[in-house]
Amino acid sequence: MIRLRGLIAVALVFLVASVISLPERAGAGVEYFPIPAVSTSKNDGNEVGLIVPILGTNSDGELKYIVAPMVVHNSIVGTRGSLNLFRYEPGGREIRFIGSYTEEIERRLQFSYADPAFSQGRYSLNFGASFFKNATSRFFGLGQATSESDQTNYTGREARMNWRFGVYANEVTQIAVGQRVRQVSLQRGATDLPFTGERFAGVDGVQGESLIIGHRATFYYDTRNNLISPTDGMAVTAYAEVNQNLRNGEHPIFSRYELEVKKLFPSESKRAILIVRANIQATIGTQVPFFEQSSLGGQNNLRGYGVDRFIDKNLVALSIEQRIHLIRTKIAGTTADFEIAPFLDTGQVFNDYKDVTFNNYRMTPGIGFRGIVRPNVVGRVDYGYSKEGGAIFAGLDFPY
Repeated sequence: MIRLRGLIAVALVFLVASVISLPERAGAGVEYFPIPAVSTSKNDGNEVGLIVPILGTNSDGELKYIVAPMVVHNSIVGTRGSLNLFRYEPGGREIRFIGSYTEEIERRLQFSYADPAFSQGRYSLNFGASFFKNATSRFFGLGQATSESDQTNYTGREARMNWRFGVYANEVTQIAVGQRVRQVSLQRGATDLPFTGERFAGVDGVQGESLIIGHRATFYYDTRNNLISPTDGMAVTAYAEVNQNLRNGEHPIFSRYELEVKKLFPSESKRAILIVRANIQATIGTQVPFFEQSSLGGQNNLRGYGVDRFIDKNLVALSIEQRIHLIRTKIAGTTADFEIAPFLDTGQVFNDYKDVTFNNYRMTPGIGFRGIVRPNVVGRVDYGYSKEGGAIFAGLDFPY
């Protein structure tokens, strides 16, 4: 999922840059822009190919949909063909579909529906399902002190389903309940690294199949002026989740908790916005699969490391990002913004809170580039630096 959405994001960022010199247009229409798709990732290898984003707008110039067929060659798993569909409706309603087939191992089908103003704004509704095989997943062991030399590879074969229903207590407060189902099994990966199933056979979740059913209650407090591309406000999210691992007869129950606070500090003109995000996670239980525990590394935290570089039961993280507006232009008759965003991510994972020390924090400075079609679409490319080198990530959203 990260790789496909990442390539779309790369294309959107370059699309914004490439049409700066085009004349402005108005009115409904359909535009397409064949763009070279080039991407590199610490875990996923190098990719080169062609993506053809097709953008549709209504008579007011608002973006209605993106259709993005793509063919790329990946240095690890070979040639991939994919189709990406994104539909945007009034009130923030959004539909996404991603399908892909890769020459070696990897497959993906994903569907999601989100309506933050369901039933005339009284409720929110989200649901989705996906199946995928990611052949370049990495595992280094549990804990903050794992070594880069312990790196292993596996194919994560997963099927997921989820739903969430929220009730607005007022304009900025929501209480939601939801469930998720996650089926996971590990198979041999596509790289020359040791197989996780052999190197870490004793770690929970490595052997056999895990079938997780989760039941979650979530509290949201959100004063931001937009859910996708905010420029001001604060968001607080807290959840408690009880999970059942139906494939574990000895210790099937474990629970997870999280508190996340995000605050935006805009300049008077809103051409510069400082964002601070603090995050605390906790997992309680015995024999919790490693992929159900807290992790650092990837496109949303500690961006100088690969995805899931550090894994353990608990997590503390802090990120600071300065988003600076560079230019505004037109794409298919709709307005697009281009931003640059230097950032600093820090955090640590740990098994017990008594183990938290300042010396164990990892820090990754970096810089990001964003193409934004407000209010629905954000394409980003972030580069983070760490002691293990650099990492590049892309996505169709802000990291926080």
